[in-house]
Amino acid sequence: MKTADLAGLPPGVPEHLRDEGIEELYPPQAEAVEAGVTAGESLVASVPTASGKTLVAELAMLSAVERGGKALYIVPLRALASEKKAEFERWEEYGIDVGVSTGNYDSSGEWLASQDIIVATSEKVDSLVRNNAPWVDDLSCVVADEVHLVDDSHRGPTLEVTLGKLRKINPGLQVVALSATVGNPEDIAEWLDAELVESEWRPIDLKMGVHYGNAITFDDGSQREVRVGKGDRQTPALVADILDDDGDGEDDDGGGSSLVFVNSRRNAEASAKRLADVTEKRLTSEERGELAEIAQEIRDVSDTETSDTLANCVAKGAAFHHAGLAADHRSLVEDAFRERLIKVISATPTLAAGVNTPSRRVIVRDWQRYDGDFGGMKPLDVLEVHQMMGRAGRPGLDPYGEAVLLAKNADTRDELFERYIWADAEPVRSKLAAEPALRTHLLATVASGFAHTREGLLEFLDQTLYATQTDEPGRLERVTDNVLDYLEANGFVERDGDGVTATSVGHTVSRLYLDPMSAAEIIDGLRWASDHREEKLRELEGEADGSARENRADAEVDADAGFQRASEMVPEEGTDADGDGGGDAESDDDVEFETDRTYPTALGLFHLVCRTPDMYQLYLKSGDREEYTELCYEREPELLGNTPSEYEDVRFEEWLSALKTARLLEDWADEVDEDRITERYGVGPGDIRGKVETAEWLLGAAEQLAGEIDASATVPVREAKMRVQYGVRDELIDLAGIRGVGRKRARRLFEAGIQTRADLREADKSVVLAALRGRRKTAENVLEAAGRKDPSMDDVREADAEDLPEATFETAKDRREDGDGEADDPEEQASLGDFG
Repeated sequence: MKTADLAGLPPGVPEHLRDEGIEELYPPQAEAVEAGVTAGESLVASVPTASGKTLVAELAMLSAVERGGKALYIVPLRALASEKKAEFERWEEYGIDVGVSTGNYDSSGEWLASQDIIVATSEKVDSLVRNNAPWVDDLSCVVADEVHLVDDSHRGPTLEVTLGKLRKINPGLQVVALSATVGNPEDIAEWLDAELVESEWRPIDLKMGVHYGNAITFDDGSQREVRVGKGDRQTPALVADILDDDGDGEDDDGGGSSLVFVNSRRNAEASAKRLADVTEKRLTSEERGELAEIAQEIRDVSDTETSDTLANCVAKGAAFHHAGLAADHRSLVEDAFRERLIKVISATPTLAAGVNTPSRRVIVRDWQRYDGDFGGMKPLDVLEVHQMMGRAGRPGLDPYGEAVLLAKNADTRDELFERYIWADAEPVRSKLAAEPALRTHLLATVASGFAHTREGLLEFLDQTLYATQTDEPGRLERVTDNVLDYLEANGFVERDGDGVTATSVGHTVSRLYLDPMSAAEIIDGLRWASDHREEKLRELEGEADGSARENRADAEVDADAGFQRASEMVPEEGTDADGDGGGDAESDDDVEFETDRTYPTALGLFHLVCRTPDMYQLYLKSGDREEYTELCYEREPELLGNTPSEYEDVRFEEWLSALKTARLLEDWADEVDEDRITERYGVGPGDIRGKVETAEWLLGAAEQLAGEIDASATVPVREAKMRVQYGVRDELIDLAGIRGVGRKRARRLFEAGIQTRADLREADKSVVLAALRGRRKTAENVLEAAGRKDPSMDDVREADAEDLPEATFETAKDRREDGDGEADDPEEQASLGDFG
């Protein structure tokens, strides 16, 4: 089918496609058009990676807009949302407005009403529905990218329920579901009342095989010699082989790039270091110069060892990619790989989840990974391995794509052919019936008005993929009743016979996009803090002068009971401090207790939100239990709730894991350098920012819940949220909140005697300039953001050393080592807004 023959699109679009070199549709795309995708018909496209699924989506969305509607494109990852928005923006010259929305789960995104195509994650779409975004009613087309992820136990239920709600809001809604090749696409099509386009066609050949000995054996029976020297590794030999391959495609430089998939972050980094020795020898002088610039950008993102290691690899033409990297790290690596400057990426499977990073050869080095529930190393699913393999082959650049598994012996080679090469992908199965998923989505369904009775809930759930697939009658009803009992017990819903309504707190929890179990934990902790405030403040004052620590040291502790907890040392009602029941008529407890301490403390609040299921806790490593047990008792008066007994192994370990995670957040809020944090906790910069983002969201929710239940902790919660948001101590909150300042610049300004936003409006400009390391443009932007009427730095001379506090002068010296350029350093602005 010729693109010139396409109908129903905005004027100029077919010609634009022709100018892009797309004169004829791929066979799966033509099938989609014949099935009515440009005429508003729902469709499931189950086709291989790189077979043109995105154009099918674009045709559906553009035709919907041409008919006067609005289109929504749902993606599984934030990074993919930005990538797709940039891709769709080429249609703006034809009057199509494109917007993207991925954050702020408690907003309705009203500004999106003016956009024709909206790109968002499934979680964001779910939150928009919960917050009654009015423009949702105007949707006429929804595209679900990577719809096979309904099989994922974490993301799947959200996508499944969200599609169900959108279809209920808009009964005539066109749903276009894009999927990799799966074992049961007909189930997805039946669920969505959609036509099915199923194909194995690819624009270029994909050869799958196994490397064993000195050759790759492919699925078609052919072989390719790739010799591995004695004592050498297979992966470097395979990367070198494809780099030296001239091929017969449109490559300008000959040679092809490689993606290497491994099973852990540590392996990804180690592999990249080794492969950098392979790629470095094959770089041109021009490539070395460009890579050096990218390496410097990577170093500027973060002052961590991970950042330096990545930059060193990139300078040699190699890289690693995993969830521990900052978002800017990943973006720089992906862009340089697409531009063919980086020749090989060693990655964990996260890179296979839809980000556009094709290569000539994909090497699946590790086809097993550790699974605690499984009790050891578990083989990857066929679908996951096929997703990795589908990254091989770049249309227009590569003459073919190769996907290679590695075997050490003939038996493993044969097993890999049977397990992956010749195997069909597993069927997609709904994960909706698990209680954690239903807990969240049943409350949202009631609070959003989609159902008002138990029967109405079951009718809504009957429209899900789970209902299409289930062969266990009654299970959904049982789980629904269990979840409703839980929601009622925690005050999130009220029931009257068959009727179910959300309480005021339940509405708030749903709008904030919290797991109800997280909300229950936060509410219990805030109420506990209110009930025990004076008691805990007295303990904290005792800790301050050392008396509590001496009391604990002097206390007799039963050996069978382990440590005596602080809460167990509080005198019982009716006894005095000596425990004899006597005392004066006017005891200390009758005297109003005064203190300047803030309660709850930041650590206590960090620990509270880290106990919730919405926060991924840090693992306790070897030796951590002893360290954090000691910390737990040392700072127990700050923790909101009774510490579990050491002999409740699971609960106590979870309590300590939350404490370790909270301590990371405390370090961040105490302005500890990022490299120290990554080293201390064994995490990457991306992990830090992920924890910080989650804590900021949960503390923001806690602030609203505190107001909802009339708890006394609203101010301390707000301060803790701002401290973690900006990564600063209390005294810097005002400064760090100014656009362009961030944690490090705020500290320099503070040390120069500029302590508030108001001070910035009146400060000597030369002092400001020195504190900001002589960066004139940065200083002007900061002064303007602070509200200064005359922010210009023209003719302003940087203050001399004698005019500044010593710490500021030392910082200025550090700046001189960086040179006097005007370029802003992203790492200097380590506030969360810089990380996106």
